[in-house]
Amino acid sequence: MDHDDDTEGSTDLLSIKLLRLFDLLYSTNSVTRTAEQMGQGQPTVSNWLRRLREQLGDELFVRTADGMRPTPRADELIVPAREALASLQRLAAPALEFDPSSATRRFRICMTDASHVTLLPQLLAHVRALAPHVSLEAARIDEQTAQALQSGQADLAIGLVPWLESGFYQQVLYPQDWVCLVNASHPRVGRNFGLRDYKAEAHVAIAGGTGVQLLEAALQRHRVERRILLEMPGFLGLAAIVSSTDLIATVPRHIGETLARSRELKVFDCPVPIPPFTVKQHWHARYHQDPANRWLRGVCEGLFAKKSPRSTTGKSRGS
Repeated sequence: MDHDDDTEGSTDLLSIKLLRLFDLLYSTNSVTRTAEQMGQGQPTVSNWLRRLREQLGDELFVRTADGMRPTPRADELIVPAREALASLQRLAAPALEFDPSSATRRFRICMTDASHVTLLPQLLAHVRALAPHVSLEAARIDEQTAQALQSGQADLAIGLVPWLESGFYQQVLYPQDWVCLVNASHPRVGRNFGLRDYKAEAHVAIAGGTGVQLLEAALQRHRVERRILLEMPGFLGLAAIVSSTDLIATVPRHIGETLARSRELKVFDCPVPIPPFTVKQHWHARYHQDPANRWLRGVCEGLFAKKSPRSTTGKSRGS
């Protein structure tokens, strides 16, 4: 049984259904064949044609010996009608899936220089294996990061970024506690490293960064003052300094263990109780359903979230 479920009546806007009817009838010159292609009975399609004529104020198609032939008005409207139909069909179509094997695009990820050492090499190798035509760009985390994520200039931010709040999603990747990096040949530090050693030895410190603020606040709270002989703007060169001097570096565990694998360094738990933190990936709500962004987040989750027994995803408060 045919059902004419068009309840719009006369309107200034044409539905997808009526536009498709116009397109098919123009091509087939037959109400019967048009009805077959639309999966409707001929009476229903004839009723829709009547509505289409009423809305456009023209007969549009006239019965002849050669079938239903278009009027000049129909000839005039067929191109814009087909363009409108194509646009509406694109709007109604599901989003295209991201195919990493054929994609050719660049992902921009905001991260700290510590992540350049701990995360980026593994991420790059994995992306190259899955998506050979995709490239990566590492950008700094700074006061412009939120705007970059919102505008699409950046795809993800990975790190400790507590100011990314309203409008952002976040996922815990892995927890971080604190360790001390020590020269493996340190003249005064052997198999153990305690609070007395920490206070007595000279230190190399990293300036700036949210993690460093946690460290400094904890040291102040426990009334531990470091004797800092060298301050560096980032982690680049830190392993070379520690492995060639007797200076102590207090760093998040992931960066400490990564640096120790490539140098003659020893890693000790920090004797000062410093609050741990979590490394997260952040993205803007505008791109939460974007197939390419979802793929990149999935890659990062698969590579790094396994380090955490409780990986959670959620929208930041204030969203």
